[in-house]
Formats: sequence, structure tokens, C-alpha cells
Amino acid sequence: MKTQTSSKAQTSAKAQTSSKAQTSSLKRRKTLILTTMMLPGAIWLVMLRYVPMFGIVLAFKNFKVYGQNFVKNIFLSEWNGLANFQFMFKTSDALRMIRNTLGYNVAWIILTMVIAVAFAIMLNEITKKFVAKTYQTLMFFPYFLSWVVVSYFVFAFLAPSDGMLVHFQKGLGVTPIDWYNTAGPWPVILTIAALWKNTGYSCILYLAAITGIDTSQYEAASIDGATKWQQVLYVTLPHLRTMIIILLIMNVGRIFNADFGLFYSVPMNSGPLYPVTQVIDTYVYNAMTSMHDIGMSTAAGLLQNVIGFICIMAANTIVNKVDKESALF
Repeated sequence: MKTQTSSKAQTSAKAQTSSKAQTSSLKRRKTLILTTMMLPGAIWLVMLRYVPMFGIVLAFKNFKVYGQNFVKNIFLSEWNGLANFQFMFKTSDALRMIRNTLGYNVAWIILTMVIAVAFAIMLNEITKKFVAKTYQTLMFFPYFLSWVVVSYFVFAFLAPSDGMLVHFQKGLGVTPIDWYNTAGPWPVILTIAALWKNTGYSCILYLAAITGIDTSQYEAASIDGATKWQQVLYVTLPHLRTMIIILLIMNVGRIFNADFGLFYSVPMNSGPLYPVTQVIDTYVYNAMTSMHDIGMSTAAGLLQNVIGFICIMAANTIVNKVDKESALF
């Protein structure tokens, strides 16, 4: 009997060991598969995001070309400290380009948030799926267009000789506006272009958050006599708070950056429009193409990203103190 019991115990132990080995093997295989799936994205992230960070040293060097080897040129170039950062603040255009960059970003962050939330709520109220999907597609489509393409759409309206608005003004007997030499209307034109192209993306994000709200809450509110506006105010908006704050934090991180394609391509880089269209990115580009100073442009990019990082940390810290659940991290 003892021999049989011992034999059974050994068999059971072997079965458990074999089962554990199989489980461990399956876990390793699953980990390997998931790691393999992750590798392309990880390689892309390292190669295009982390390896180029070595170029940050150019912000503190007086870059000179000594030969065809770019890396060797970096090492041979002399250190010049913070001299590359001074050009952004010593120029007479410094206040103007910083004002334009911050002003447009603040206005567009607020307008995009309000308009995108409003459209998301309206889209959610459409009962016919085909109509809702059609509206979503039409709103999201401009996001995929290049600013070069958009600039030609704008040019079709504002072209000095045969633009649609020019023909309309002539038909009314009004002297046509030379749009590409008149700075006054361009803050509005740029705002319309930015909202038309980017609002759809935020709208889809808010719409996804709205569809995740439990419908029983709307039913309960309706039974209690709440109107549609009250349901939006007391059910929808509180559930969107986290999404709104996360997108707000991410947008605040880019408050010192401007959309180069918008400010360069849409106004056609017209000189008379610089008072309202020149931002940090376009100024750096124009300065680099004329002066060929890579160190200067690197310093500007580094400064923008450092300020963006500080803004993200500050905004997230404030949100953490007010509502930890809505913080980004």
C-alpha cells in the first residue's frame, strides 16, 4: 500500500511539474509573440525619436562644415554656449512672433474644445446611423489633408485676379481686397482654416467618450423630468471632463509651437502678412534658409520643447491638486 501511495504521489508531482512547465512555456511563447508585435513600433520610436536626440548638441555649437561626414562636423564644431538662443530674443520681431504664437494657440485651444464638444454632442443625438457616419466622415476628412492642399483651396477663394471672393466683390461693385497683401483679415482666415482642419479629430475623440456613457443615466434623468439641455449639462459634460482635461494638457504642451504648414503655406509666405502670420516656426525657417545656421534652428526647437514640457508638467500638477482622476499622470 505504501509503495502504491508513493507511486501515486510521484505521478501527481510529475504531472504538476509537467503542467507548470507547459504553462511557463505558453507564457514565454505568448511573451515572445507580443514582443515581436511590439518590435516595429519600438524600433521606429528609438530610431526616429531617441537617436536624433544626439543632435541637441548643435544648439550649443557654432556648426561648421569641415567635410562630408556630418557626425564628424558636429564634433569638430566649436562650442558657443547659449549664443544660438539669443537670436530669438534680440531681433526686433521677437515680441511679435512670440505674441502671435501664444495668441493663436490660446484662442484655438479654447475654440477647438468648445466647438468639438458641441459637435460631438449633436452627432450623438442623430438617430440614423448612416447620416451620423456621413457627418463624422465629412468632419474627419480635412484632418488628413496636407496644408499645401488646403492652401490651394484658400487660394481658390482669395486669388487676386480670379478668386471666388474677388469675383463676388466685383459683382457687388465693391473694390476687391488684395488678400495676400492685406494683413487685417488673416487672423480670421487662419482661425477658420485651423478649425476646419483640426476640429473633426477632437470631435471624434469626444464622441467616443460620449458613446461610452451608460444610457441608463440618460433614462433616469429623463424619468426625473430633465430636458435634453439638462441631460447634456448634468450627465454628458461631467463624463467628458476627463477627456477635455487630457486633451487640454496635451495642447498646452504645444502652446509655444506653431503649425508650420498653416502659417507658411496658407498665407503663401507673403511678406506684407508677417505682422499677423509670422510665428516662431516660420521665423526660424526663414532665418535658417537665409543664414544657413543649423545651430540656431536647433536651439529654437529645443527651447520650444523644453517650454512645452514645463507647460505640461505645470498643467498636470494643477489638475492633480484639483482632480487626481482627471490628471494625465
